[in-house]
Amino acid sequence: MKVPQYRYRCPLGNLQPTKPDLDAVKREGWRTDHILVVSEHDDRLDWVEKQFVRRLGERLYGHGGKRHD
Repeated sequence: MKVPQYRYRCPLGNLQPTKPDLDAVKREGWRTDHILVVSEHDDRLDWVEKQFVRRLGERLYGHGGKRHD
């Protein structure tokens, strides 16, 4: 007879946060605080919008690493 092993479940496991929906966090940040978080590599943007985001980021924060053109 094969008896399954009992795995001890730590009571702290229930306190672990679940992974948040990042788009929901970004949406809430925009709606409440007018904070926009966007990547220049977002597939929802066209070429002109991606270039605008890249240039805006470089103007505000300087050149950051290699460009992926």
